[in-house]
Amino acid sequence: MELRGLHRRYLRGLANRIKPVVQIGKAGLSQAVFSAIDEALTDHELIKIRFLEFKQDKKSLCAEIAETCHCHHVGLTGHTALFYRSNPDAEKRHIVLPDS
Repeated sequence: MELRGLHRRYLRGLANRIKPVVQIGKAGLSQAVFSAIDEALTDHELIKIRFLEFKQDKKSLCAEIAETCHCHHVGLTGHTALFYRSNPDAEKRHIVLPDS
């Protein structure tokens, strides 16, 4: 499923209340970081990732995260990126995207 502008705007609105769950530091994108992101997406569906290092490369890192973790890059504000992946189990979904 491709996210449209309406969906991205809705998800950014939901993200105002959440705190970053993963931080990208000196080690960069390691397998442990990808595992943490994958686990956080499974648990929360919508997560924030804070860039403590590699701030100049954050756009390319966001694309790599989205591709590797099979999620959508929703937005980037400052040094904080927002990612979304719906839970494959319909009963465990917390977020319902609006129609139209």
